[in-house]
Amino acid sequence: MRHLLLAAVSLTSLFAGPVLAQPSALLDPMFQDHAVLQRERAVPVWGRATPGQTVTVALGANTAQAVADAQGRWRADLPALTAGGPYVLEARSGGVTQSVSDVMVGDVWLCSGQSNMEFEVRKVANTETEVAAANDPNLRLFLVARSSLPAPSDDPGTVGRWAPTTPASVRDFSAACYFMGRDLRRAEDLPVGLISASWGGSVIEDWLTRPTLAANEPYRQGLDALAAYARSPEDGEAAWKTVTTNWWAAHDPGTQRGWNRPELNDADWAPIPSEGFWEATVPGLETFDGIVWLRAEVTLSAAQARQAATINLGPVDDADATWVNGRFVGGQQGWDTPRTYAIPAGTLKAGRNVMAVGVLDTNGGGGAWGPASDKAIRFADGSSVQLTGWKHKVAAPLTDLPNPPRTPWIGGSGLTTLYNGMIDPLGPYGLKGMAWYQGESNVGDPAGYRRLLADLFADWRARFENPEMRMLVVQLANFGPMTAGPSDSAWAALRESQRVVTNADPLAGLAVAIDIGDRYDIHPTNKQEVGRRLALEALRLDGRVEPVSPQPQTARRSAEGVRIRYAAPLTAYGAGGPVGFELCGAEGACRFVEARLDGVDVVLAGARPEDVKARFCWADSPVCNLYGPAGLPAVPFEMTVD
Repeated sequence: MRHLLLAAVSLTSLFAGPVLAQPSALLDPMFQDHAVLQRERAVPVWGRATPGQTVTVALGANTAQAVADAQGRWRADLPALTAGGPYVLEARSGGVTQSVSDVMVGDVWLCSGQSNMEFEVRKVANTETEVAAANDPNLRLFLVARSSLPAPSDDPGTVGRWAPTTPASVRDFSAACYFMGRDLRRAEDLPVGLISASWGGSVIEDWLTRPTLAANEPYRQGLDALAAYARSPEDGEAAWKTVTTNWWAAHDPGTQRGWNRPELNDADWAPIPSEGFWEATVPGLETFDGIVWLRAEVTLSAAQARQAATINLGPVDDADATWVNGRFVGGQQGWDTPRTYAIPAGTLKAGRNVMAVGVLDTNGGGGAWGPASDKAIRFADGSSVQLTGWKHKVAAPLTDLPNPPRTPWIGGSGLTTLYNGMIDPLGPYGLKGMAWYQGESNVGDPAGYRRLLADLFADWRARFENPEMRMLVVQLANFGPMTAGPSDSAWAALRESQRVVTNADPLAGLAVAIDIGDRYDIHPTNKQEVGRRLALEALRLDGRVEPVSPQPQTARRSAEGVRIRYAAPLTAYGAGGPVGFELCGAEGACRFVEARLDGVDVVLAGARPEDVKARFCWADSPVCNLYGPAGLPAVPFEMTVD
């Protein structure tokens, strides 16, 4: 029954909401000692009290009142204040008083995204010096604990703690966020509060609200299963099993050819190591994304076959469909999520038993990569049998497949669970803006990302009740192999989606990172420069600095070729002119072209009548040498030629 115990522990962790506030705690846990409140906007304050009682809130000389509703919820809005402090924030109701001290008023930023935003200060280049120098009482940090919920919770609870910047508080804080805040403090002498809420490997869909995702048809099945899961995990899993098996049956050549059947002749299948990513361990799969099937056999006694059992595979990158003796036992998505599936009674038999696992990898890594010791059949009596001698066969590359369904309640790769667990609990806390570093996990669907990033802007502005909320986006850094000639690039296409969405929003800014990545490491350690560029974009949106990374304005034909117009003077470093510019014909064929600088223009030579597009730095890891007057790189782009 060990698998049932594990499931119980997992569900307890998943649904355990924050501890309810004590009756004496009138204020929501977001309001603590050392908090920073947003300046120059009305200050929403909320919490819980006895239903029907009046709550009086005071901050300095300002007061406001509210009456608790039938559930005890109350909210009062204090008048806007200029930057300053420290203040005492006090709430009184029915003889109960709660106060928090050392409260400052300044600018508050929410930083969110996946692992490159989560990346801690203790991991950056020059970390010892950076941590030791982190002493600023007016730069306040709030680290939101990881939490994934299938539905929002009505119970108030502590999701993080406010703390002034010290070496101890900064070590595990988001590096990009911290360095952005540090540079803003240097540029503007006012208090800054930073809220970090990130989850490594997360997809953008997991940070959006249910109503927003429900407006997109591809997510409705997943949202229905998620709602069922919130009511009953068993019902949700049953609903999702149908979705999963239908997708594999409809789109996977391996399933269609019966590679899940125990009687299949797999003599021509090649061995594969029992651990490690296939891109690192299997010749021929170094860059493979798509479906690969794995098979292993085990011999069981009659006594073993009669017992309740689970199959354990460890983590699988990214999605799996697992079969035992031709019977589907489970499937999930999540590159670092260990797989444990109950084997239905009557499935195992004395003698030969066949395990077949379809693995779909959507980006990097690939395979059942965890330790070989994790792969086993475990029996109710506590014994186990290791699964060894794995074989593999390629079924289909990713380019031949539609987007797979993702288990909607798995934190990081699900739908809306991170919004429910990490954003919604922040309430309508006053914010200046957001810094967003995410997209690596959505590479491959640039059109979908373009829509969802704009949806995220709208969602979060609504949640924090600030239509003027600044939206800063880190454009994906260079990562992956270099190429000698023009080629399609999913990373470049995702960067273009980020550029288009931010350009369409007058209160959004793009921090370009195309020159500060690491083509061998998806987690570059120079987060100081990422933070500096985010801070510059924040200052630009306030009119404090001129435009930073040069943006193309137009691409027009001229007698000399194609002229790309910029808004500021440009410099090409290390060459006689800019490199990385391409022209593309209507059929999609692109070629590098010679470029020269002409004031604020880049002139592309050798244009043909059939050219319809111009591109710049269009590759996973392009070589880019074009910079603006602030010493920041020009933005990679793709544009129609007029």
